[in-house]
Amino acid sequence: MIAILLRVVLLICIGAAQAGTMPEAPVRPKLVLVLVVDGLPQEQVQRYRAQLGPGGLRRLLDQGAWYSNAHQAHGITVTTPGHAAILTGAYPYQHGIIGNSWIDPDSGAPVYCTEDARYTYLDEATHAGDGTSPARLRVPTVGDELRYASGGRSKVVTVSGKDRGAILLAGKSGTAYMYMDGSGNFATSTYYMQAYPDWARRYRATRPQERYRGATWQALLPPDAYRDDADAALAPLKPGTGAGFPLAVGSAHDADLYAALKTSPFLDQLTFDFARAAVLGEHLGDNPAGVPDLLAVSLSAHDYINHTYGPESRFSHDHLQRLDRMLAAFFDFLDQRVGLANVLVVFTADHGFTNVPEFSQARHLDAARLDGDRLAAALGKHLADKFALEALVKKSSLPNIYLDYALAERRGVRREDLENAAARFLLAQDGVAQVYTRGQFEHGGAGATRIDLLMRRAWNRQLSGDLLVVLKPFWFFSAGATGSSHGSPYAYDTNVPLMLMGPRWIRPGAYGQYAEVVDLASTLAHLLRLRPPAGAEGRVLTEALR
Repeated sequence: MIAILLRVVLLICIGAAQAGTMPEAPVRPKLVLVLVVDGLPQEQVQRYRAQLGPGGLRRLLDQGAWYSNAHQAHGITVTTPGHAAILTGAYPYQHGIIGNSWIDPDSGAPVYCTEDARYTYLDEATHAGDGTSPARLRVPTVGDELRYASGGRSKVVTVSGKDRGAILLAGKSGTAYMYMDGSGNFATSTYYMQAYPDWARRYRATRPQERYRGATWQALLPPDAYRDDADAALAPLKPGTGAGFPLAVGSAHDADLYAALKTSPFLDQLTFDFARAAVLGEHLGDNPAGVPDLLAVSLSAHDYINHTYGPESRFSHDHLQRLDRMLAAFFDFLDQRVGLANVLVVFTADHGFTNVPEFSQARHLDAARLDGDRLAAALGKHLADKFALEALVKKSSLPNIYLDYALAERRGVRREDLENAAARFLLAQDGVAQVYTRGQFEHGGAGATRIDLLMRRAWNRQLSGDLLVVLKPFWFFSAGATGSSHGSPYAYDTNVPLMLMGPRWIRPGAYGQYAEVVDLASTLAHLLRLRPPAGAEGRVLTEALR
């Protein structure tokens, strides 16, 4: 009976194929556009949604699939683990980017996530520790798989206001361009090439950054639009930082000007302008080989602005509105150049943000900044007093603390006793919520809560510290007295926008299903008919696909 049914099905398929009625494989996009806003919490998109223009974020919300319950699902929510997760589909325990910087466990030297002394910036000053290659990224990206499958004919280009934003999205085989705050140029490194292509050389020669010399940041919306924002007098500001609009940004001094642009909408405008030049110069989305291209644009200014003023500030509010209009203009450009119907758009963020502590305290929440260096020093003194041994704390790069197990064992102190003594001391300190030890992670004793899971994903056996410290909600590590930050496993840091748009591939709608940013790599691999990146752990977001 089964054999008869199989023969019937086979005859039906043969007849359908001969009649030309077999469903065709869905067409692949000509261009995949990956947009990442550095430091954008999901709640800001919702809070300011009514003020959005028609063609940017609103277009994504109305014409795309939007996940309200999407998360960067690892516990140390900073720029580089988040950027690495987007196109690898992997968590830090696999992709190896455990933070913006960390301590080398062998040498004790500080490590920057994308530093590589073998390479330099191309035609730009390069200093020790500058980000020049993806050597520390341990797994491939969607772009790497795209270039592999196309025999290198697909182009993968990334642009960012931060070296780490561009490099980690580019993977091993793409090409990264990043903003240089010493010159105001966008540059690449000798990892990618030995000379700029003609289009990039011509663009750099125009010096577009100079148009912002003496510029001021004006409010985009009428004053009443900002009535619900936090009073600028609520939180202390860094010296020389403006308290309201208009805000002077430009400067007569080059170094001051190019650095100051980072904390303004002008950095993102420059990023979009360079991305336009890359689309035209590289013919992205119009590949003569007929294969898809990938362009990733990481917009860095929102992170700098939120660090300085807080996500509840009028500056953060206004910047998101301006970014929305820039996005609309970029969509219009791509529509004219490639046709938006041929573009698969992904929009997300690397992490969210907590409010400045003064804002949280005004809402009767327990919130504060905690000096990580002082905390580590106090721990070192406590352990020295307890075990009569100096330097049991080797180094710290909070939330990671590195212990000297070898010294302890030589003096008869068991590793477990050292870890437990350190954890008990830290847990007694104001602001500390949880401490995880190497022993807990290695032997499966880290617990089963959601935060336990996120912290396990954030911990890399070879690179991470021997203690991982989690602060209470609305607390964060900072040696300063101003601004805000991120880096926790709490929802305000993990819940980020996740949107996909493309009429041929995406079913529009608001989706309440739980989703993770790592799901993007698996979903893109499915739509591009690629093998998933080696470290990908996410699911295909099938409910949002046509």
